Amino acid sequence: MGRSKPKPPKVVKPKKKKKKTKVTQSPSQSLATQTALNEAANRQQLLNMEKGAELDRVNAEFFAQQDIRRTQAAAAENRLTTRVAGEETRGTIRTQGSEDRALAATTGLEYRRGLQTAGKQDRALQRVSGQETRRTRAEEGRQTRATQGQLLAGQERQIGLAGVQERAAIRTTGQETRDTRRVEGVQTRLTAAEQGRQNRMGIRTTGSQERMGMRTAGQQERLRLGKAGLEERRGIRTTGQQERMTQLQGLRVGGQEQRRTRTQEQRVGGQEQRATRTLEQLVGGREERRGMRTAGRQERQTISRSAQEQRQTDLQREMFRRYKENRDFEQARGSYRV
Repeated sequence: MGRSKPKPPKVVKPKKKKKKTKVTQSPSQSLATQTALNEAANRQQLLNMEKGAELDRVNAEFFAQQDIRRTQAAAAENRLTTRVAGEETRGTIRTQGSEDRALAATTGLEYRRGLQTAGKQDRALQRVSGQETRRTRAEEGRQTRATQGQLLAGQERQIGLAGVQERAAIRTTGQETRDTRRVEGVQTRLTAAEQGRQNRMGIRTTGSQERMGMRTAGQQERLRLGKAGLEERRGIRTTGQQERMTQLQGLRVGGQEQRRTRTQEQRVGGQEQRATRTLEQLVGGREERRGMRTAGRQERQTISRSAQEQRQTDLQREMFRRYKENRDFEQARGSYRV
């Protein structure tokens, strides 16, 4: 543009024999114009490339900062989510521990109360049994002494017949008494087994009824012994030795049956109590584990759902970021073209 015009080239034509034609050469501007246009286009392209690179650096820096902010925000959200999940987990564990301790304290308190009540009833039963036994022994001693006195003052003529009848009666009475004690022992053990299953909540009432039964049995036994003593003093003379042997045998059999019954009652009661405690622990542990399993499943489902929603939100944000980045890039490229 600012340069001098080029000189036209010198055309050398061969000489012709014909008439010469004069040619006038005019300078052309197409080459200079094209060269100037090429230089302007090159400068514009360089400028566009510089501006594009500068904008690319600015966009890269901006999007890098945006990525850093997004990463920081995601990390902060993750830390907050982890902190909240930890606090909730610790609260759940704390509440579960307090409930477990309260359950253990209540179970221990009820167990101790049950033992205390059972101990009171056992002591009351032993006390009443001792009283009734001592009264029975006292009545037996009085009747025995009265019988012996009557025997010493009796008539000698009825010794043989009375001895035979007394021995037969005592033998029959002993056999019936042993059979009765044996049946009573079987029935008592069956009753104790049934009471062990049904009687955990009614120990106090059972003890009261048992003491009343013991008192009534003692009274009936004393009345029976009184009547037997009167009958023996009327018609028996010499049966002291047989009666003592029979009484010792009856007491031995009765003591054995009573001890066996007590042992069976204690064994059956202990088995029922242990079975009940074991069943309570198994059922309580199973229900507790089932509750913890359900709570864990719900918590895992909640965390999984939260993580899924978080991933969907992050995906939408990333898609929007890419869409915005692409739109900005297209707008910048369109502006560059213009």
